[in-house]
Amino acid sequence: MNDDGKVNASSEGYFILVGFSNWPHLEVVIFVVVLIFYLMTLIGNLFIIILSYLDSHLHTPMYFFLSNLSFLDLCYTTSSIPQLLVNLWGPEKTISYAGCMIQLYFVLALGTTECVLLVVMSYDRYAAVCRPLHYTVLMHPRFCHLLAVASWVSGFTNSALHSSFTFWVPLCGHRQVDHFFCEVPALLRLSCVDTHVNELTLMITSSIFVLIPLILILTSYGAIVRAILRMQSTTGLQKVFGTCGAHLMAVSLFFIPAMCMYLQPPSGNSQDQGKFIALFYTVVTPSLNPLIYTLRNKVVRGAVKRLMGWE
Repeated sequence: MNDDGKVNASSEGYFILVGFSNWPHLEVVIFVVVLIFYLMTLIGNLFIIILSYLDSHLHTPMYFFLSNLSFLDLCYTTSSIPQLLVNLWGPEKTISYAGCMIQLYFVLALGTTECVLLVVMSYDRYAAVCRPLHYTVLMHPRFCHLLAVASWVSGFTNSALHSSFTFWVPLCGHRQVDHFFCEVPALLRLSCVDTHVNELTLMITSSIFVLIPLILILTSYGAIVRAILRMQSTTGLQKVFGTCGAHLMAVSLFFIPAMCMYLQPPSGNSQDQGKFIALFYTVVTPSLNPLIYTLRNKVVRGAVKRLMGWE
């Protein structure tokens, strides 16, 4: 990639997504791995959405929120992965200014929405385990829809704030984004002015939408563990571990990489490491969620058998 290429791309309103250009010998391998995981994400999450819609036994708050999570993961991966696949396959690694702005907005909005939705799902598990007699009242369908809407609205509102702040920042001559998708820290590195206010805003909102949800989730699971310890029934224990264990694994796969990415001071040395962390939570995590929630789930297996006419 020469300097002329940079100037032309910049003057025509393009960004260059550097991505994994530093490892050209790995690009084909990364392309194949990303494509496999992306197809797994599409198939697995569509399967959950369709199954939850078709089987009346899955018309419960847990599977309503799980369908929301699956739809969210579909949108989240599609907001960045097709562009990554195009850039990995060909020599051109550009994205239009408008495309970058749209991608930034949706990646941030959907990522934030997932943080809030995972809290909502942990509250649902808390209500099911700790307040079983009041569960139908606590998780009334109208309240569930309200919680889902609140998750989506909070994510898209937070993203509107960051996206507008980021694109108001004046950029220097070249537009080489040292990442495989448009994200706030990578774009702020292109600025000609001091971006400490933007970085501070990002740190504060990341704390609000990453740390606070994580604290709420851990609090819910603290109460669930106490309730489990009081249980006498082995069947009840297995059921709780089955549903809650799946959710806790999904939480770990999402929050740990997110904390590594957004809750540490920006450093040039960790940029390459950051790309692989981002690759994990944008490609691997959404593809594993359907497996985590369905593999050992008797209710889902029963729904599949009914759908296929096996019982």
